[in-house]
Amino acid sequence: MKKILIIAPAWIGDAIMAQPLYRRLHARHPGLTLDVLAPAWTRAVHARMPEVSETFDNPFGHGELKLGARWKLARELKQRRYDQAIVLPNSLKSALIPFFAGIPVRSGWVGEMRYGLLNDARVLDPQLLPMMVERFAALAEEASQPLQRPVPYPQLVVDAHSRQQALQELGLDTAQPAIAFCPGAEYGPAKRWPAQHMAALARELLAEGKQVWLFGSGKDAEVANEIASLAPGCVNLCGKTSLGAAIDLLSATAAVVTNDSGLMHMAAALDRPIAAVYGSSSPQFTPPLSDRAKIVTLNLECSPCFKRTCPLGHLNCLNNLGPERVKAALAELIPDLIKA
Repeated sequence: MKKILIIAPAWIGDAIMAQPLYRRLHARHPGLTLDVLAPAWTRAVHARMPEVSETFDNPFGHGELKLGARWKLARELKQRRYDQAIVLPNSLKSALIPFFAGIPVRSGWVGEMRYGLLNDARVLDPQLLPMMVERFAALAEEASQPLQRPVPYPQLVVDAHSRQQALQELGLDTAQPAIAFCPGAEYGPAKRWPAQHMAALARELLAEGKQVWLFGSGKDAEVANEIASLAPGCVNLCGKTSLGAAIDLLSATAAVVTNDSGLMHMAAALDRPIAAVYGSSSPQFTPPLSDRAKIVTLNLECSPCFKRTCPLGHLNCLNNLGPERVKAALAELIPDLIKA
């Protein structure tokens, strides 16, 4: 039986977008053992992917070389006798461990002078594969073979008992529909819809009898606290749950309002209706992979600029995007619950 090791991305959204690759590998190789080497903070995501047999923590932070530690980890992985490694990040350092482990086939896209470290290095045609999920999924095929289309959407599997336990531990219920708000975007402020707009929408939804739950990590606490202070009644969960509990709770919501972020991709993989707000980034490259998503964007001439902060200093792409537009998207998604 074939054994494959995936060197997984560090970003939560990218980790989720890799899941269609795993599904295709299993379809190609019945009986496959597929293991993942990934940062510890993504473990809860991989635990909800039935395609993944085992996850190993990748302890190396961004920019850390630590050749001795990488060699030691590679020697441990060598004992598992993998047939192939697929390296999803484009850095040179991400290709070192499979090379040190002597894995016979080491696949990935050309990047950062990785010739030699990868012996199945593919040259990317960005016009042929414009989306990140496609670039990952294409690595399931032989180098000479095209991507199998359509690429399936990512799917996370949530255990109903775990979801109920998460609700009980935080004293939550879904007697009234809960709308998730995901106000963070770790990439930078040019991807974050302003707190005052989120709060205005939250006040409307609360007044209509909906619940509003704020999701995010401890890094999002400041913006979440601002929203909660402007919209009393919001349940602020930012930094108060594990990632696993956040996934389970997100699966219990009626819809999700989100920036282009890892939580957006998580919501899509949970098949939640999504109103996705885009500023500096592009829905053509990393859209929410769902048939139940609405993109909310102003399509200004200066966007997408792909910058962390607005290079023009005005952030009109988000500041001028009012809450009425996002509510209209929600009304299209869940018309039985929300009227524009």
